Amino acid sequence: MIKSFAEDIWILEGEVVKMYGFVPFVTRMTIVKLQNGSLWIHSPLAEFVDFSTIDELGRVAHIIAPNKIHSLGVDPWRKRYPEAKVWGSPEFNKRHEDIVLDGVISDEQTYPWQDDIDHQVVNGHAILDEVAFLHKKSRSLILTDLIQKHDPARETWFWKVLKGWAGILGQNGSTPRDVRLSFKDKQAARQSIDTILKWDFENLVISHGFCLKGNAKKEVTRCFDWLMI
Repeated sequence: MIKSFAEDIWILEGEVVKMYGFVPFVTRMTIVKLQNGSLWIHSPLAEFVDFSTIDELGRVAHIIAPNKIHSLGVDPWRKRYPEAKVWGSPEFNKRHEDIVLDGVISDEQTYPWQDDIDHQVVNGHAILDEVAFLHKKSRSLILTDLIQKHDPARETWFWKVLKGWAGILGQNGSTPRDVRLSFKDKQAARQSIDTILKWDFENLVISHGFCLKGNAKKEVTRCFDWLMI
């Protein structure tokens, strides 16, 4: 079921996917209505079929693959909305050569949604090429994998232990341990995160786990303390 998160922004819970083929991850899609009435879709769900509820919100104009890992829903949504533009993270096509993009998101270019949504590529990681977004109207930061807060109530005891060790369990979840250890250029990463922390936001939408409404900047700052010191 689509849930209203803030003004002109909705979220939709998705299926459980298996990261690395065996780690269960609950997924989430984000929908933003732009000022012109069209829709901007962040990390579309692969299994979503009730497109009529999407159509009631507006015309899908942009489909966003925010990093090279989140790819499963791109082609199904392109088939449903062939007139929509598909945009991918900087290295998306290096992993998915078979998925055609209309454009690549970088810090050097402007995009059709820039009046509504800011973006920042988080540079310096060896694997993850994530793009962070700010929906200005609702003051909502939209992240994908950089911060995770998996719901303990939806985990078995085994995955509670593992995800707790990885630093991604519950409201205190943060940047996954493997992501922290994989930054090859922390100075570049600090510059990217510093830009994000200067944005005017109070809410946080993430793809895996608890989202935050209100006081999110304090929590996001805490989550990146390990990098910024």
